[in-house]
Amino acid sequence: MIVLPIKPEEAHPWILQKHYAKRIPQIMFAFGLYENNLLVGVCTYGIPASPNLCMGVCGEENKDKVIELNRLCIETKTKNAASFLVGRSLKMLPSESIVVSYADTAHNHVGYVYQATNFLFTGTTKERTDMFAGNGKHSRHAKDPSIRKHRSAKHRYVYFVGTKTDKKLLQKKLNYDVQPYPKGESKTY
Repeated sequence: MIVLPIKPEEAHPWILQKHYAKRIPQIMFAFGLYENNLLVGVCTYGIPASPNLCMGVCGEENKDKVIELNRLCIETKTKNAASFLVGRSLKMLPSESIVVSYADTAHNHVGYVYQATNFLFTGTTKERTDMFAGNGKHSRHAKDPSIRKHRSAKHRYVYFVGTKTDKKLLQKKLNYDVQPYPKGESKTY
């Protein structure tokens, strides 16, 4: 297996056809997992939809370093392929990046791929309701604030990219408490 940068457009069919969200997020970096020269997985990163999250992770002074691992799709039976893709792609991101990702509890995701790649677990978001935009669009595009949709709780993970010194300095600025990893039934998605 090998991980290579790909054009964001190459990830679009994977995201629309294979990922449960069926919605293309903002993509800054995209990576493909190749097995025998065949694309068998994609991982994408982009600016989080929430400016509050960007400021909240490590403070206002580090908000421009925050990116979100926003899609991960794998279609192979090879063991540990997802963590291999994520681990290799993290090494190709710009130095001094703060990566945030979520595991959706509504889909029985625990975040084992993030645990396997040494992300820090920083808690679980609260369930809430968002404005509903329809047609697979994000809630920030909603026109009618009275139409609401349930948002499930999500496990939040954070990873620091950079030198050992960069990582230590950024972790000292982390505004979330690092907690023990959650556990649950391991599933193939």
